[in-house]
Formats: sequence, C-alpha cells, structure tokens
Amino acid sequence: MSGELALILALAAGTYAFRLAGPLLQGRVELPARVQELLTAGAMVLLAALLATGALTESGGFAGWARPAGVLVGGVLAWRRAPFAVVVLAAAGAAALLRAAGVP
Repeated sequence: MSGELALILALAAGTYAFRLAGPLLQGRVELPARVQELLTAGAMVLLAALLATGALTESGGFAGWARPAGVLVGGVLAWRRAPFAVVVLAAAGAAALLRAAGVP
C-alpha cells in the first residue's frame, strides 16, 4: 500500500469517527454555554476565511476585481434572503459582465 493511500484511508477513518462521535455522545457530553458560543464563532470565522480565500485568490495571487464583486453581489442577495438560484445567477452575471467590460 502506498503512503498516499494510507494517508487517505487514515483521513477517511478519522472523518468517519468524528461524524460518528456526535450521535454517540449526544446525551453524555454537555458543553458549557461559553464553549458553544466559541464553537459557533469559530465556525463562522472559518467560513469567512474560506470565502475570502476563494473569492480573492487564484493560483497564489490576487484573482482580480470581478470575482470579489460577484461574491459581494451574491452575499448581499443572500443576506436579503433572495432565492438561491437568483443569488447564484446574479453573482455569476455580475462577474461575467465585469469581465466582459474588461475588468480583470
């Protein structure tokens, strides 16, 4: 077995163990309210970092202004609770129009 395959299998087993631990420990472990708040905030920070990385970078450099503008349009529409299809189409359309206009 190659090292890469062993690593993939180990990560898959760890992921499955984490997913299984939730239902198994549901009634046995109770987290304090402060820890639950910190976990919620941590999840939001990770999602924001993922969004920023995906929206602003491409191949290790700045992705240009069209992509962040499209993400901003999508974010505003999602915040305003627009339907998902409208959010996706508006974000893609905004980025496409900016790129067609010559904005990188």
